[in-house]
Amino acid sequence: MANHKTASILLISLLLLLGLTGCTSGKTAGGGRTEGQAASAAGGNVTIQFMHLWPAGASPQQNKLVNEIIDQYESEHPNITIQQEVMENEQYKNKLKILSAANELPDVGVTWAAGFMDPYVKGDLFAPLDDLLDRGLKDQFVPGATDAYAVQGKTYGLPIELNISPIYYNKAIFEKYHLEVPQTYDQFLDVIRTLNSKGVTPIALGNRDRWTGSIWYMYLADRLGGPETLKKAIDRSGTFEDPALIQAADEIQKLVDMNAFNKGFNGLSNEEGKSVFMNEQAAMFLAGTWEVPNFTSNPDVPENFKKNVGFFKFPTFAGGKGDINSWVGGPGVGLFVAENSRVKDEAKQFVEYFISKWGAESVSTAGVIPATKVDTSSSDLPQLYIDLLDELNNASNLTLFADVQMKWNAAQTHLNMIQALFGKAVTPEQFVKEHEAALQKGD
Repeated sequence: MANHKTASILLISLLLLLGLTGCTSGKTAGGGRTEGQAASAAGGNVTIQFMHLWPAGASPQQNKLVNEIIDQYESEHPNITIQQEVMENEQYKNKLKILSAANELPDVGVTWAAGFMDPYVKGDLFAPLDDLLDRGLKDQFVPGATDAYAVQGKTYGLPIELNISPIYYNKAIFEKYHLEVPQTYDQFLDVIRTLNSKGVTPIALGNRDRWTGSIWYMYLADRLGGPETLKKAIDRSGTFEDPALIQAADEIQKLVDMNAFNKGFNGLSNEEGKSVFMNEQAAMFLAGTWEVPNFTSNPDVPENFKKNVGFFKFPTFAGGKGDINSWVGGPGVGLFVAENSRVKDEAKQFVEYFISKWGAESVSTAGVIPATKVDTSSSDLPQLYIDLLDELNNASNLTLFADVQMKWNAAQTHLNMIQALFGKAVTPEQFVKEHEAALQKGD
């Protein structure tokens, strides 16, 4: 297919630029499929390769849950073995590109929705999963949760998480310096100034991964221009040179100028930035609800820190059009099945099982907000989780992460420009012009 060739050429070009490979861990590392695996699908023992992004170090509760589900599945299906390949977020994305260029994707893997998924769908690399939805799985999902994984009427991924992105804060630090949770952006800036005057780092950030800084930009764009401004700029019913999007970029650089973030933030990974907050060396940290397990149920995190973690909504901007109940978030990662998997039926059955088990158990085991409906009334849940779940239920808007909304090349421009913006290597005007040019190309 022409689309397949186009996607493959694009991905091979990316590999020449990236020159990266992923790391493996877990029970066993997955490699290329073998003839033995193909033969196993005929009725004997079956091996399913499963590649995911929940390492034991960075995501211990999710990793624990994944292994529990796999152990349960293997005990109930003694002829099936699940091979895991596990790596952290950015390594995972790069490895997925490498494998797709060779058309050697794992049987089951993790994907993001919308623009991220687009080249894989166009390259016929992901299998449609509507048959799983039609045979009962659809009723398990929160309404609308699978929409971002649909392309031209077919569903190519099934989400396992829903996320919103609060500003987490250290209640003990706020109390020590008599700080109130800010409701307006002016109050937020006052908090930053007070913390700086006391020698306390206001905000922890690791922006080497770039999507972390993107969330800050997205919220400012939302609070200044309302949620439709950024969405329209991306879907091309609007322009990225909208005054609100220029002002949002300017506000980012004002935060940098007032030393709102930890030193060296643009060269630190998200994990390194997060550690500044978790070591109580910074007062605030903006991240998705995927971090809730680290702040509530992770046994390796000190209880004194966990009890000090609270959250607040991104403040409103004076004269802005944004609503304080509008969130950056939406469906989290989902599972795909490789179109060319030699054990496609077994892979689909594992995905169906995984989705059902994850939904029920992710709440109590990992403290994750699932994309499937869960009755939490009988669960003994941390208050932080309950409060965030309530916020999700009362959200006026969920704006999907910008780099996920955009097609691949535009997303790379966005992420590169985010790092340049935070590093003051571009002006706000250059920032929006680069976005507009990339989005106009449509790839």
